[in-house]
Amino acid sequence: MENQSALVRFDWAVKRLLRNKSNFVILEGFLSTLLEEKITIVRLLESEGNKDDCEDKFNRVDMLAEDSKGELIIIEVQNNRELDYFHRMLYGASKAVTEYINEGQEYGIIRKIYSINIVYFELGQGKDYVYHGRTVFKGIHYDDILQLSVRQREQFVREEAGDIFPEYYVLRVEGFNDQAKTPLDEWIKFLKTGEIAHGSTAPGLQEASERLRIDQLSPSEKQRYYSDMEAIRYQRSVIKTGWIEGHADGRAEGKAEGLAEGKAEGLLEGKAEGLLEGKAESQRQIAINLKKQGISSEVIAQCTGLSIEDISALSD
Repeated sequence: MENQSALVRFDWAVKRLLRNKSNFVILEGFLSTLLEEKITIVRLLESEGNKDDCEDKFNRVDMLAEDSKGELIIIEVQNNRELDYFHRMLYGASKAVTEYINEGQEYGIIRKIYSINIVYFELGQGKDYVYHGRTVFKGIHYDDILQLSVRQREQFVREEAGDIFPEYYVLRVEGFNDQAKTPLDEWIKFLKTGEIAHGSTAPGLQEASERLRIDQLSPSEKQRYYSDMEAIRYQRSVIKTGWIEGHADGRAEGKAEGLAEGKAEGLLEGKAEGLLEGKAESQRQIAINLKKQGISSEVIAQCTGLSIEDISALSD
C-alpha cells in the first residue's frame, strides 16, 4: 500500500517543486538553518541544472538563487561518485563570479557566493558529515588575520579580507548517523531518509512535510517521479557495481605485483588501475543500456564521457 504521507526526494523537489516562488519558504528554511542567518530568496537565476537531459534524470541537479542582500547561493545535489567533484565546486563558484559581472564594471560589485553541495557518496576523507570551507588570510610571521580597512568595511559590509571570497559547504549525507539533535541535523536526516519527524522545529521542515507529499502530485508528475527514482537506483547500482569490481580487481592485482616485485607501490598501482578499469567498464555498460532505450549517441556521450565513436562501436 502506498504511503500517503511519503515525501519526494529533495533533489527531485529542487528540480520540479522548489523553483515555485510559493515554495521558497522551504529553501529559505534550509539555507537559514545551514548558514545560521535569516535568508530570504528574491529570485532564481539561470544555472546548468535547468537543462533537461539524461543527466538531469539520474545524476545531479543544481540551483542558483539570489537573496535579499544580492548574494548568490549555489545549491547542488550530486548522486554519483566523482573524483573531481571538488574541482566542480571551484568551477561552479568561479563561473558564477564571471557570469554576473559585465566587462568594464568595477571589481567591487562582485557578489558574495555560497556554494552548497549535497552529496550522496563518500567525498574525501573525514569523520564529519557537514564541512564548511572559507578563505582566511593569515600572517605567516605574526599569525594575525588580515582585516579590511575602515573604508572597505563601510563599502563592502565585511570584516575580514577573506569574507569577500566564496564559501563552500559540503553535506556528506550518507555519513549522518540518523540521530537528529539540532535543527541542522533534522534537515540532514530529511535529505538522507526523506522523513520528517513529527514536531520538528527546523525552519522550513513543516512546510516541506505539507507541500512535498507524493500523494499531492498530479498523475503525470507522480509517474515521472517514480520513473526518475527508478533511473537513479539503476544508475547508482551500475556505477557501484563497477566500482566494487574494479576495486576488488585492483586489490588482487596490486597484492600479486607487490609480492612478486617486493615493492609497496605495487598494491597502490594495482588499486588505481583496477578502479579505472572498473569505472570504464561500468560506463560502457551504461552506454549499452541507454542505446537499448533509444537514447541518442550525443546524449549518451554527455552521460558517460565516452566518445561518439566508442558509443557507435558498442554492441547492442
